[in-house]
Amino acid sequence: MCLRDPYDPERFRADGHRLIDALADEMTRWHARDGVVIPWREPTRGAWALDGERGDLVDDLTRIARASTALANPRCMGHQVPPPVPAAALAELVAAVLNNSTAVYQMSPAGAPIELAVVDWMARKLGMPEGAGGVLTSGGSVGNLTALLAMRQAHAGFDAWTEGTRQGPQLAVIASDDMHYSLSRALRIMGWGERGAISAPIDANHRLTPAAVERALAEAGDRKVIGVIASAGSTATGAIDPLDELAELCASRGLWLHVDAAHGGGLALSATHRHKLAGLGRADSVVWDAHKMMMMPSLVTAVVFKRESHVYEAFAQKASYLFAAAPPSERWWDLGTRTLECTKRIMAIEIWTALRSVGEAWFGEVVDRQLELAAALADHVAAAPDFELALRPDSNIVCFRHLGSAEAPIAASELDAHNRALQQRVVEDGRFYIVGTQLPRGYFLRSTLMNPLTEPSDLTGLVDHLRALCRR
Repeated sequence: MCLRDPYDPERFRADGHRLIDALADEMTRWHARDGVVIPWREPTRGAWALDGERGDLVDDLTRIARASTALANPRCMGHQVPPPVPAAALAELVAAVLNNSTAVYQMSPAGAPIELAVVDWMARKLGMPEGAGGVLTSGGSVGNLTALLAMRQAHAGFDAWTEGTRQGPQLAVIASDDMHYSLSRALRIMGWGERGAISAPIDANHRLTPAAVERALAEAGDRKVIGVIASAGSTATGAIDPLDELAELCASRGLWLHVDAAHGGGLALSATHRHKLAGLGRADSVVWDAHKMMMMPSLVTAVVFKRESHVYEAFAQKASYLFAAAPPSERWWDLGTRTLECTKRIMAIEIWTALRSVGEAWFGEVVDRQLELAAALADHVAAAPDFELALRPDSNIVCFRHLGSAEAPIAASELDAHNRALQQRVVEDGRFYIVGTQLPRGYFLRSTLMNPLTEPSDLTGLVDHLRALCRR
């Protein structure tokens, strides 16, 4: 093969047409529920993907698609990952071909302005005040770390970025037992260790209450508490904390409020459900994953600050070969001053394209549909004598467990093992996909209704399928 051959525009055109046709065929099959959601095979370290001689590009990519979990199948109800809206997937193709880095404006004269416009739009949807701003990052883990670094710089009382964390007292935040593990990791990366998080118990609805925060503050001891971490759509159950009450408490105590709305931020687009996020605009920082309820390809995460100046405090570092010798706020168009990432892809292009292609109202309809499906599944499970609903869903996550039949009930001591085994049977069977989560009361099956093409018949079909698997 000639060095120039892979770059031949006509070859790219021909392969592209064939690949889009092949993917459209797969999408048609997924939507029709033809085949399995998970083509389960035992882990083999991926060796199967590299076997054989060099093959046809489209055939190889189609084979990968057929060997993968079909998120576009309406019976896929597992993790908080959507079937991406096709317009956004096409936009990502353009981003990959361009390969511009938005860290430096000269490298991305289209991508950087689009990102700033998208972040501004997201801040407004979250109810943030004038002067809010932020940046897009590659996932909630990086987003949460960015927010906590800004919190430390703003509230530690010393310059931890320059002087190190040993220059001051042990810093800490208060968070619920349901805090996402990425936040715990972030605190350890920052050098705070296990004592960096003071755990506050959740209530019966899996929410962090102001009363629990007050009790945790009283137990801080010699630690200097500088912030509270709240959830707007926890990973385990989708529960949303009382954000307005927590914002009031933080304001009175001089604490930074960070809200992990990676999952639930999408509710801001729904006229029906956005009231559940009341008070979110009062937070000092918010993380919102567009690759969850906004149906974007992974990863596109917004880190939004109530005061845009805080975005520069997380990474106050000089890089003269990239940025001019000026304060970051004066080089606002160079997004590398705002983020951990340097070579940062044009991730805003997916959101921008989808908004212009399908319209903002479509996103609200998708969120409404996701929550309608979750409520329907919760109703169906709650009415079934052989299942138990963990709690009414705040969002599109439903947790429940199988109790056994009236003729053969499962002993309480065996419920966890029974439901873990049932989840594994679902995976190995492949026709549906759900996951599980460990809650204070035990192990529960967990369904996340991400696909707006899922029908009520799929929900009743799931419950019947679980029963059938138990009878085997």
